[in-house]
Amino acid sequence: MNTLIRHAMGSLLLLTLTACAQNKTLSPPQDGEEVSITVKVPPNLAAEPMRVMYRSEKCPIKRSGVDWSSYEEDGYLSTTVQPQQQGQSDIYEAKLAINGGGRCQWQLSNVTFGVTYANTAHFGENVKAGPGGGVIVMFDQHLPQQRSVFEPIINVSGDLLIRKDYYPWVNEQFLGKHEKLAWLVGEGEIYLYYRALKSRKVAFEPLLHTDYLVYSVGPKEKKKGNHNLFTYSDGSVVVGGSKPSFKKLQTIRLGRTQ
Repeated sequence: MNTLIRHAMGSLLLLTLTACAQNKTLSPPQDGEEVSITVKVPPNLAAEPMRVMYRSEKCPIKRSGVDWSSYEEDGYLSTTVQPQQQGQSDIYEAKLAINGGGRCQWQLSNVTFGVTYANTAHFGENVKAGPGGGVIVMFDQHLPQQRSVFEPIINVSGDLLIRKDYYPWVNEQFLGKHEKLAWLVGEGEIYLYYRALKSRKVAFEPLLHTDYLVYSVGPKEKKKGNHNLFTYSDGSVVVGGSKPSFKKLQTIRLGRTQ
């Protein structure tokens, strides 16, 4: 596993997701309130399935503390929703019930969604789609199941429009195993985090700047002085680091002086 993937995985607090075993059914009330989540998908990308988390105060889960004491926390239930293409457009939408209903009265907690590469052939042979281009929106005060300790949570009061720049990055690594991954580089890590308690319309419009490809290659042996090598679209080369500089990418595209 390459250094950047280990760093990304290490920065996420991954919690095991389980639900009240006897109450796993969502039963939203008819004509109940919904939130619309849309993704505007650039060419060569695809809308990822949305991972949707509901929570319930009525069906708590018992936990054990480090001192063997017991406590309760809200029950949780996860489901996956595939956003649907709207006509022949590049817009994909999913409508999610705020109140999941059922005996537990499930309430929408957070949604993880985004875009990834659907086609990597133009990057060369054996290039697989990698991380990046993700968003997590929270609709309550709970933290999401995947949480980067380095990324801030942006609080919004109304409907949410996320329009962000992204750049393609082909990362070739040799240590562990040889692999090439096509990442999406944005201003955050893998996810952007928002808390939108009152939002009923969430729109994600990633702007992919395909002409500003970054290529990186890692060392073939673990040795002092060996580092990742990053080559930017303007021909500049940077030695060292775990990921491309988003600021440098913006500078190259916009012609600003760093």
